[in-house]
Amino acid sequence: MLPPRDDLHFWLYDWLQADTLAAMPAFAHVDRETGVAMIDAALDLAASHFLPHAAASDQNPPKLVDGKVELMPAIREALAAYREAGFFGMEAPAEEGGLGLPYTFVAALGGLFSCANVATNGYAFLTQAAANLIREVGSDEQKRRFLPAMNEGRWFGTMCLSEPQAGSSLADLRCVAEPLPDGRYAIRGNKMWISSGDHEIAENIVHLVLAKIPGGPAGTKGISLFIVPRRHVDAEGKAGARNGVRLIGLNHKLGTHGQVNCLLGFGEEEPAIGELVGAPHDGLRGMFVMMNEARIGVGIGAAMTGYGGYRAALTYAKERRQGRKPGERDATTPMVPIIEHADVRRMLLKAKSFAEGGLALCLYAGRLVDEAKHGGDAEAQALVDLLTPIVKAWPSDYGQEANSLAIQVHGGAGYTRDFPVERLWRENRINAIHEGTNGIQAMDLLGRKLLGDGGKAFGLLSKRVEATLAAARADAALAPLAEALAARWAALGPAVLKAGKVAATDLELALANAYLLLDAMGHAVVAWLWLDQALAANRALAAGDVRRAMLEGKVAAARYFIDWELPTKDAVLARFASVDPLCRDLDPAVL
Repeated sequence: MLPPRDDLHFWLYDWLQADTLAAMPAFAHVDRETGVAMIDAALDLAASHFLPHAAASDQNPPKLVDGKVELMPAIREALAAYREAGFFGMEAPAEEGGLGLPYTFVAALGGLFSCANVATNGYAFLTQAAANLIREVGSDEQKRRFLPAMNEGRWFGTMCLSEPQAGSSLADLRCVAEPLPDGRYAIRGNKMWISSGDHEIAENIVHLVLAKIPGGPAGTKGISLFIVPRRHVDAEGKAGARNGVRLIGLNHKLGTHGQVNCLLGFGEEEPAIGELVGAPHDGLRGMFVMMNEARIGVGIGAAMTGYGGYRAALTYAKERRQGRKPGERDATTPMVPIIEHADVRRMLLKAKSFAEGGLALCLYAGRLVDEAKHGGDAEAQALVDLLTPIVKAWPSDYGQEANSLAIQVHGGAGYTRDFPVERLWRENRINAIHEGTNGIQAMDLLGRKLLGDGGKAFGLLSKRVEATLAAARADAALAPLAEALAARWAALGPAVLKAGKVAATDLELALANAYLLLDAMGHAVVAWLWLDQALAANRALAAGDVRRAMLEGKVAAARYFIDWELPTKDAVLARFASVDPLCRDLDPAVL
């Protein structure tokens, strides 16, 4: 189920040229030898400690025993091994005692652990994201007290946004932060859908909580961000007595059973003391540091979960014997592996194009993060901002489709717990929902990212697409794919311009069909990245690279996606451009 080393090396080195990141001062220590060693260490750890209990933790979800959350011992053991290997601090700079890896590698390595066991990896992922937020927005004193234990993996982290009555509508939060004489705050309220919110794995859990200070502005402008640890933290950074954070109940989920998800109460029976992070009423800016990273992480997890299903289906199709070739009428001849059937190969190629296309999208975004944050590239930051909604949403839609295809390849066996594909399908389903539903991502893409900056970031992206098209036109085998993509890319701009004209007088109507644009543009972006990968694969083949089958597989998947899948979005984009008011104007009574 895990990606082969050759594929990882192709994505990181042949395509993204990750060895050039060592030219950035922050990553001078991450040469190719170091990068390869980190890939090998992550593959080994994922295979030995994460993958073996994935099915068992799915069938043995967290339980409340005497008021405490009880988890399978294997989860604790896997995270202890992860901690010993230093992976909790993979993104933390060396001066903090971390590994100081580029985000490109953080994304790839985190994806490996998600592919092996997304539920167990969730504890580590949220901790790393919480630590990054404190590093980015917290005071020097907060960094000193909280980051060492989080980078080491002794303390875990969460993000506490949603509330039972508000969901994704953060303007309707009711959680209150009352100022105290010593400068801290008493937090009061409930938070719902908190992943990793309560357990006994770590010494402490650092909750990052959105709440409103009384008297502040209404809506989202009045939201502040607070650190509310499960156990109080003293001036020396040591955990002490319990804070007033109480587990109210566990949520029973469709998938990712091994990761706790719960409802938390703050300040109900005793005070829940928090400390402000950043400026008052500026909480969303800080939280979006964590949320934007989480959205890329969701995309990686979705792509890798889809990839795990694809790899499981590929293995099964090579081993499972059933039927004979069309035209073979002798029933005494041996049955053939089902991969010999053309329709099974079609499903596998489709799943490969979705899963690997989504993974390429996420890794490309990871490379942009490094160029923006450590290379000072303003263009890269604009592209990260533009692509983040697609990075979150497209893999969560089409990674899920890859999982569905994996079940289909298995046939009836795929519908049982005897094989991992039904579990992977369930685990992937959440990714279109959390960290902002895909409908919210669509409105963000159109309203904020495309219309909000007058199309500047889209222009930057188009230049990069044009560069790939020019290179592909010079390759006789890829030139037809370049022309097919060029026609679809050219159709995006006019569709967005039309939506912009409508938005000037009727924003609700312009945004009503935003998901259609997200879907069509996501396919176009992934098609571009497939074409770019095909160029890298052909260069390696021309140089006599011995990984011939793997490289030819990249070219075949690029051809399939651009010739077979990309055209399916022509009608989707046309419907978006029509600005059809049907869904906006439909009377709810008729549904």
